[in-house]
Formats: sequence, C-alpha cells, structure tokens
Amino acid sequence: MAETAASGGGQRRHPDGRVELDPSIEELPPNGFTNDDLRPVPVARRTWTTYNFLALWVGMAHNIPSWTLASGLVALGMDWKQAVLTIALANLIVLVPMLLTGHAGTKYGIPFPVFARAAFGLRGANLPALVRAGVACAWFGIQTWIGGEGIYLLAGKLLGRSWREAAEVAGYPWTQWLSFLVFWLIEMVIIARGMEALRRFENWAAPFVIAGALALLVWITVKAGGFGPLLSQPSALGWGSGFWKVFFPALMGMIGFWSTLSLNIPDFTRFGGSQRAQIRGQALGLPTTMTLFALLSVLVTSGSQAVYGAPVWDPIQLAAKMENPVGILFALLTVLVATLSVNIAANVVSPAYDLANLLPRLVNFRTGALITGVVGIVIFPWRLIADPHVYIFTWLGVVGGLLGTVAGVLIADYWLLRGTRLLLAELYRPGGAYWYAGGWNWRAVAALLIGGVLAVGGSHSGVDAQGVRQGPFPVDGIIPFLKPLADYGWAVGFAGAAVVYTVLAWRTRGARGGEVAANG
Repeated sequence: MAETAASGGGQRRHPDGRVELDPSIEELPPNGFTNDDLRPVPVARRTWTTYNFLALWVGMAHNIPSWTLASGLVALGMDWKQAVLTIALANLIVLVPMLLTGHAGTKYGIPFPVFARAAFGLRGANLPALVRAGVACAWFGIQTWIGGEGIYLLAGKLLGRSWREAAEVAGYPWTQWLSFLVFWLIEMVIIARGMEALRRFENWAAPFVIAGALALLVWITVKAGGFGPLLSQPSALGWGSGFWKVFFPALMGMIGFWSTLSLNIPDFTRFGGSQRAQIRGQALGLPTTMTLFALLSVLVTSGSQAVYGAPVWDPIQLAAKMENPVGILFALLTVLVATLSVNIAANVVSPAYDLANLLPRLVNFRTGALITGVVGIVIFPWRLIADPHVYIFTWLGVVGGLLGTVAGVLIADYWLLRGTRLLLAELYRPGGAYWYAGGWNWRAVAALLIGGVLAVGGSHSGVDAQGVRQGPFPVDGIIPFLKPLADYGWAVGFAGAAVVYTVLAWRTRGARGGEVAANG
C-alpha cells in the first residue's frame, strides 16, 4: 500500500518491491523522451493477474505457425515424440530470459524501450527498439495475410466457386485481397481501443481457441475412427549422432520463435499486479501451452493422414475439407480469433511502444500501432511468404541473431551489474544517470555488434540433392571460421553479448546501483 511505501530519490518503493514515481514528480517534465504511453504505470493501475498473463500466452501460442512447428521437425526426420520434446525444451529455455526481462516491467511499470535506456542510453535504446519493431512489423504483415487467407479459403467453402475463382488482381483473386483488407480492419479496430481492450480480448479469446482446437481434434478422430500411422512412424534419425546433429539447430530455431517476446515482454508485465502474478502466469502459460499445442497438432495431423492418405499440417487447409456449414463457420471464427490474438499481442504492442520511444512528442501508442498496421501492408507480406529462403535466412535469421545479443546486454545490465536497481525518473531525463555520452552507451553498442557478428557471421546456405544452393549465403558461411557457431546463433549472441558488456562495464567504471558507467 502506498502509505507504507518507502520514498527516496524521486521514487516510491512499495512493500511488495514494486516501484513508482514519487507523487511529487509524477508529472515528468515534457521533453523528447516521454509521453503518456511511455511513463511508468502507477502501481494502482498495475492490475494484471496470473490469469491475465496465462490467457495472454494461451492466446499467443495458439496460432497457425505454432501449430505447424512440429511439422517442420518431423520433416527433418524426427518422430512426433522427438518433435514435441524439442518444442517443450525450447520453451522452457526461452522462459528464463522471458521472466528475467519481465521482472523490470512489473517492478518499475516501464515498457521495453524505456527499460533498454538503462543499458543503451536514452538515445541508444532506439537501436534495439527499432530492430525489434522491424521484426514485429514483418510478422504482423505475414500473420495478417494468413488471417486473410483463412477468411478467403473458408468463406469459399460457403460461397462457392464464384468466390474462389474470382478475377485475379496482382496474381491473387480480388476476393483474397478483400479478405486480407477485412482482417486488417478488424485488427485496427481492436488496436485503436488500447491495451485494456487487448487484455479483455485475450481473456475470452484464450478459452475459445482452446475449445476450437479440441473440437478439431474430436472431429478428425471421429472421422478417422482413431489416429493414423503418423504416431507409429519411427524416427528417421534415431537417438544417435544423426539426431543430435539436427537437434541443436532445431532447438535454436524453436527458441527463436519466441525470442522476440523475451525482449519486449516488459510491455505487458508493466501492468502486472505482482511479480508472482507475472512469473506464475508466464510459467503456466508459455511452456505448457506450446507443448500441449504441439501435441494436439500431431494428433490432429495423424488423424488427417488416416482420413486423407497424407498428413495435413495446415489447420486452415484441414478445416476447408469440412462439408458442414456450421462446422466451417466455427472453424473460420476460431482461425480469426487465434490469429488476431497472437498478431495484436505479439506484433503490434512492441512496435507501437518502440515507435513512440523514437518520437514521443509526435507518436503515442495508438499512433504507433496504426503505423505498424500500415507498414505491415507496404512491406508486401505475400512476397515474403512466397520466397521463404530470402525472408527466413536473409532477414529474420540475421535479425533473430541480433535479438539474442540485445537480450544478453539487457539481462547482464539489469541483473548482474545493477542487481535490479534502477533510478526510475532518470530513465526519462536527458543529461541524467543514463545519458552516458550524448545519450549513447558505447559499451552496449559494442557488445551488440560483437555478439551479433558471433551469432550471424557464420550464416551459411545448404544445398539440395542436386547441389543447388538453398538460400542467399555462401555455402561455407559469410565468415567461414564462424560457421560452426551459426547453428547456435541465438545462444551464441546472447552469451557473447552478455560477457562482452559485463567486462566492458566493469573495466571502464564499475557497477553501483543505478549508475553503471553512467555519463561515461
């Protein structure tokens, strides 16, 4: 309670450890580094419970890319047990940085770009924030295209050939473009209502999507008379050296799936009612949901193999095989809700805050979210999906490795050097404790660059059975001697950046409370 809180240094610490600005300076002076959406959330407004965080993760995890994760691992030669095990372990690992960065959001009520100011400086924080925003904008466009495709395919089952075979515009039926636009507009309406609307949406979306997925399982099980041969298919890799050679890069890929959220999770935990709420909600929501969802996708796909003679991993394509109009409508609604819940939470909230951090006087949360929506269209997401080698290996692969380095810097700074102690008001004041040199902390930038080179410098392309290169990188790697590290990119970037930053910070100034190498 506020009356028992301890005050000092312009901030008030509550008995449960959460910190807010002292009421006497709650109105931060207007400058180029603050606006209403970037200010610390007062403790009275930090109301998210364990269920809110659990529902958030259920809503985000239950989406089409999550559903098809296991298919990628089975295609690499794993059996379903190895695939589910890999996904479960990856999400347990990524949960650790998720909780470590999420701690700052709940304790201080600050979003990710403001949290990054402690390590990178008030201006330098824009560097990791814009990298993260770029990834989110691309994923937003792709998920919106997927959602529109769901409307197009399932509506085509109800409306007939005239819908499915409409005249083409730029290579796609005009009805698919209309579906894409409709889905985008639905997202924009929800976004415009702000974070509280998102919380309410996730609360009811989570159980609805679970019910939809279970209904799909019941339908295919009844139709198949049991599960198909997929469950009895042996691993093509075994458990020897062949398996481990595939396992580790696959594990890094599964970690990378949610590594973006391990950075900007403070955007959500800043509303946490307690550290216990965010820790329990995320621990119950992320690894369990992703594992159970992977298992569910394997079971449903196994049933589809028994019914149709080949596994159907895409739930939209599977639902399109239904003949019952009621079932099709329910499947359509489930796909819409599932895609909406992940896209708005995972790919809109972060760039909205990141863009607000770049231009606080001009951009607030809603404006940043709407900009994200526009960027998600103008990057032509249908082209990104059409050329996965360029998208995955050239852009997402490189940027994903850099995101691991950002997490390494943030966690080392907050936990190892500062012991979770920040000077809250100073995060918004030019010339203060986190101004460093002109608003940039060169140590964090150096750690980001070095970790990034280690993480992605060995990026290489494989070759197919005909010896044709798959991807844009040299077969021997961009930097050949770093090629052995490429399959462990996120982990290498994370560890490398954390070590480099810690060494530079201690050697140059040392670490005491909220002033690690401050003004250096």
